[in-house]
Order: sequence, then structure tokens, then C-alpha cells
Amino acid sequence: MTTFVDRVELHVAAGNGGHGCASVHREKFKPLGGPDGGNGGRGGDVILTVDQSVTTLLDYHHSPHRKATNGKPGEGGNRSGKDGQDLVLPVPDGTVVLDKAGNVLADLVGHGTSYVAAQGGRGGLGNAALASARRKAPGFALLGVPGDLQDIVLELKTVADVALVGYPSAGKSSLISVLSAAKPKIADYPFTTLVPNLGVVTAGSTVYTIADVPGLIPGASQGKGLGLEFLRHVERCSVLVHVLDTATLESERDPVSDLDVIEEELKQYGGLDRRPRIVVLNKIDVPDGKDLAEMVRPDLEARGYRVFEVSAVAHLGLKELSFALADLVAKARAAKPKEEATRIVIRPKAVDDAGFTVTREDDGLFRVRGEKPERWVRQTDFNNDEAVGYLADRLNRLGVEEELMKAGARSGDGVAIGPEENAVVFDWEPSVMAGAEMLGRRGEDHRFEAPRPAAQRRRDREAERDEALREFGGFEPFGE
Repeated sequence: MTTFVDRVELHVAAGNGGHGCASVHREKFKPLGGPDGGNGGRGGDVILTVDQSVTTLLDYHHSPHRKATNGKPGEGGNRSGKDGQDLVLPVPDGTVVLDKAGNVLADLVGHGTSYVAAQGGRGGLGNAALASARRKAPGFALLGVPGDLQDIVLELKTVADVALVGYPSAGKSSLISVLSAAKPKIADYPFTTLVPNLGVVTAGSTVYTIADVPGLIPGASQGKGLGLEFLRHVERCSVLVHVLDTATLESERDPVSDLDVIEEELKQYGGLDRRPRIVVLNKIDVPDGKDLAEMVRPDLEARGYRVFEVSAVAHLGLKELSFALADLVAKARAAKPKEEATRIVIRPKAVDDAGFTVTREDDGLFRVRGEKPERWVRQTDFNNDEAVGYLADRLNRLGVEEELMKAGARSGDGVAIGPEENAVVFDWEPSVMAGAEMLGRRGEDHRFEAPRPAAQRRRDREAERDEALREFGGFEPFGE
């Protein structure tokens, strides 16, 4: 059964925002007490967070669909809906987040580092929040905005200081098992190692991690063998160690040609050509291996490599190797820039930025794209004429009608708001109400304007009093 997964495709869905509530306060002796509909709650986010206790993406391999909870709708009595709960997904240290096209969205390194993979939808406003001097009692509320739907790819790149690279069965697993407490699988056949193994090495005052990467073969950078699948685990390592087999049974191979092949694969993969390198001639406990190591060592040193002759089985030359690696790791750590606390950079949008575009398509349709118009369309209940009129007012204030006129739109032309796969299309009528004016002045509740008997009687008495004053020449009579 697979226990290590380093690449998965994840389908995440943030929570939808709750709908706002359209409600009128009702109380004894106050039949029309004003709007009191509460706002909808915000939908939950989907957040990826680095957790040191997680070492594989196996959970997401088995369950690739993850969804946060929705916000609750608002209620009467000015009660807002509850916000949806964020869904926090733990990922291993060194996880890279990519989109379907392969673009890097985030590189999560360091415990606690997080990335919002899907943003929850905002809740809709209730009619209490929509009330104004012009719109005393709105008979509608805004709908909640749907949460983001994202298809992302998670790739794990091992975070280690030293990487062991070489041909299959070169002795990499044996070497990491004696340098550290790691217990990888060791056998006498190629591709014994199917997953990267990590070990911790202590050399003097330096503690570093070492990774055993599955064996590479010619063409690994193009996907042959397991190379392309696991070469990404070498990217974060500061030091590369070429483990060369001096006792191979294949007659067409030798340590120098093996080194050239692996170097070419690293070069083809890209980004690894400037890493410090050490060459390890392994299996010198075998007589022929010792002779071959002494034969090729001058040639390797002439190329500028530091060469160590070791035997993982006989524990020969391991101490010198571990301290040499510790020295290189210490220098690499000292050369790194000092880590600073993550700063939050706020980049507000320009005040005069309308935030939308109007384009004319080949079929004569005018398409409006922008964050605000598209969100407003999603928040509108098109079964409510008053809500549609409110949308028309907002678009007009934003300047959409003016831009349509500049683009050459005429009465009756088709206008689409939103992307092609999910747009609202209507016939444009400039400076014409959206039908809500048929109900009276937009946004006002005519129930408040309806005559009431007590108020009418009071107005009648005041009219009679004013008439009597005029008859007496403007003086109020003292009696009958």
C-alpha cells in the first residue's frame, strides 16, 4: 500500500456567503416598525498550513475534494447569520502550490506558513443595512456570494541540507543508514528505494539533514525511471553528494562515466548546476572496488571535486565524510540571507479606478468584466423587481452605462456581465428604469405612505382650524 505521496491534485471549495434577510419589524401598536433584516454570514476559507508532523500528501491522494462550511443566512430582528468555519488543511514543509497550468501560487516553507487556497464568499446585506433616506424600507436583500472553486496541484519538495544522488544500487540507502538513524529498505536489486528517505546527522556542533533520493538513470530529467518524479526533492538541498559505485557488475559502467551521466541529468533538470558537490567512491571494502577507486580518484580531483573513499558496510571513511558535509552545510547556512518576519503588504486599489472593462465582441455583444459588476450580479435576486432596480442604480453610479455609450452601444443591444460560461445577458435600454419604477419610487415601501384613519382625522381637524382662523381675520376666537 502506498504510504508516501508527493504530488496530488486537490479540488477545494470555499464556503458560500449566507443570504441577507428582508424583514419588517412587527410589534404591538407598531404595525410597520421599519426594516430589521440581518446580514448573511461569510463563507469559510480553505487554508493550507505547514505542519511539521505531516510528511506526506497521502490524505489528499485518497480524499482530493475538500470544502469549507457555508455562512448562515440573516434573520429578522437584526440578527446576522453565523460565519462559516475555515477549513485548515495541514501540508508538509516544502509544499509547492501550483495551478493547473503549472504556475507557482505559493511555496510553503517553515512551520506555520499558510496560504488561502480558496476565499469564502461574502454574506449578503439584509434590508436593514440597505435602508437609506431615499430607500426607507427596502423590500429586498442581497444574496450571498458563492465561494471560490479551485483546482490546485500540491508538490512536495523535501527540505534537507544534503542530497545523495547516483545510479540505482550505488549504495545511497546503505550510506544514509550508517550516517544517521534512518532505516531505509536495502536490497541487491535496482530501484529498491521508491521514496525519498530523510535522516539527521550530528557532526560536532552541526546538525543537518540528509536525503536519499531514488536512483537516477540516463534520461531521468525527461521522465525515465523515477528521476523526473523525485528530482524535485533535490532542489532545496544545499549540498549534493555523488555516490559512485566502484564495484558495479555492469561492464559498460565505471565511476567517471556514471558521474558524467548524473551531472548531465542534473543540468537538464535545471537549477542545480551551482550547488557544492562532493564525490563519494563507495564499496571500497570490495578488493576490485578499492583498486578502481584509487585509479579514478586523480581524475576526479583534477576536475575540482573533493573525493572520499568510503564503505557503508565496513564503516570506512564515514567520519571524515560527515564532518566535510557539516562544514559545507554550515557555510551554506551562513551565506543565506537572514530570515525576517513575514510582512503583510497592503496594496489598495486606486480611488479613481472604476474596476471594470467594456468590450465589444465579434457577434456584436457588449461584455462587461470587473470584480464589482460581477459580484453585484451574483448578489441580485432577479425575481425581485426592486432588487433588479437597485442593481441598475449601482451599475449606473459605477459608470457602466456611460462606458457602454462610449463603446457604441445602442438601445436594444445585448449586454453580458460576467465570463462567457456564467454571464447575465440582457437587452440594454439606456436611462430606463429596470421595471421597479412601476412600483413607485425605487427602494421605497408604499405601505409607509398608505393613509391611516387617526392621521387623517388629525389632518382634517387641523384644516378646519386653519379655515376658522382665516374667517376671523387671523385671530383665534375666545368663545362661541
